Amino acid sequence: MNRTTAYAANPGLALPGQPAAPAPEACAELPAPVVRDLRDRGGRSPHALLFGPRDLAVITGLPGSGKSTLMRRTVRGLRIDSQDTRDRWDRRMPRSVPYALYRPFVRLSHYAGLRRALRSGEGVVVHDCGTQAWVRAWLAREARRRGGTLHLLLLDVAPGEALAGQRERGRGVSRYAFLRHRTASTRLLRAVTDGALPGGCTSAVLLDRAAADTLRRIAFTG
Repeated sequence: MNRTTAYAANPGLALPGQPAAPAPEACAELPAPVVRDLRDRGGRSPHALLFGPRDLAVITGLPGSGKSTLMRRTVRGLRIDSQDTRDRWDRRMPRSVPYALYRPFVRLSHYAGLRRALRSGEGVVVHDCGTQAWVRAWLAREARRRGGTLHLLLLDVAPGEALAGQRERGRGVSRYAFLRHRTASTRLLRAVTDGALPGGCTSAVLLDRAAADTLRRIAFTG
């Protein structure tokens, strides 16, 4: 594994790509995974993350860690956020109808929107709660099919900060759900820190709150 560190001397950080090739060749010549740890830099970290034109990027972290805020503020191009889908449904539904009743329709709508975005062939940034490993597997397959690569952006935020973020936005998850997210996120963070990226991922970027706040742009080149 190639582990590299980026400093703020770089206004933008370009993530490694995978040359397009027929499926058998691509599987045989995958580049070594790269982990870029931007934590504990005190804000001295890149202002931009740049990906190839056919790449996909997935942002993961605890509920309340700031994934949706980061996406709204920085993504230049297609972004698919389940929170956006829920907000659209919330605006249409009567306040007397509990979210649990229409949650399945929100999820179907979200994944349908993701499928449409992937079919566009453009680079896409996707919100991932960290517990849906099958989504990352789907994205990895799609990235290979289009001749791009899959990149993981992992927000490393303490549980207390994430819970405060939920209170700030006035919407949270149950204690059981949060513990489940926390277990999955801790396992993923430990694996990535050790250089074991999820299947199909070419690179991972570890961000703490300061590094996330420093970012101004997540974009696709070309």
